[in-house]
Amino acid sequence: MEKARDKELLRVENLTKIFGSGKSQVKAVDNVSFSIKEGEIVTLLGESGSGKTTTARLILKLLPPTSGRIIFRDRDITHLSSRKELVNYWREVQAIFQDPFSSFNIFYSIRRVLNNAFRLVSDSISNEEKERIIRESLLNVGLNPDEVLNKRPYELSGGQKQRIMLARVLVIRPKLLIADEPTSMIDASSRAGILNLLLDLRKTYGMSIMFITHDIGLAYYTSDRLFIMNNGRIVESGDAEEIISNPKDPYTKKLLEDVPVIHRKWEL
Repeated sequence: MEKARDKELLRVENLTKIFGSGKSQVKAVDNVSFSIKEGEIVTLLGESGSGKTTTARLILKLLPPTSGRIIFRDRDITHLSSRKELVNYWREVQAIFQDPFSSFNIFYSIRRVLNNAFRLVSDSISNEEKERIIRESLLNVGLNPDEVLNKRPYELSGGQKQRIMLARVLVIRPKLLIADEPTSMIDASSRAGILNLLLDLRKTYGMSIMFITHDIGLAYYTSDRLFIMNNGRIVESGDAEEIISNPKDPYTKKLLEDVPVIHRKWEL
């Protein structure tokens, strides 16, 4: 891993989200605290229902927290509410999701999808410059602009749609990218390419990335630090290699027991 910078980009403090009321209450996120540095890659790791996606939706301001604080670039953004404030925030914090198809309007061409991203960037960019940026972004994610720009999302494979989402990220160039199970719904042959493209965003643009996954192998391959989530809580956190090689919490140990050995020395 490349050494992450020391400056803090995001911090969540005692973040809690409760759904329902009375006896039907469900505490989806329970007093969660962690931080992400500039240029750092971290992973929220846990099984389905552990609270990791809800945590991401809170950070993205798609859900209001029940309590706690979200600090981004030294500013408390917990209670942002106006459209102008949210749009300014979303210029710097973006996401790609496990189902890329749900991220598109099926009636829009890929050109229109990517053109819409400029609403978060600037209204003063000329159409010619937008076209240049779009084509360059598509080439950078391994797609031929002439082959995909006039297609609709349903005409593309899962891997191609994820690459379109990454091209959209390149158009916006946020400070933080939240990647929620970005490879879970694409074929195995496309996964390594998508992961390497995501890692290149950190290398080329200094972008911070927060992965959300149940896949320990992916977390180990990509991350500087891990935050292990279970029942809405972070039960273990720290350096990725240290946690994988020397887990402390019983839940982390259980996760590791369920997967093949990550490190193995082969003797010839």
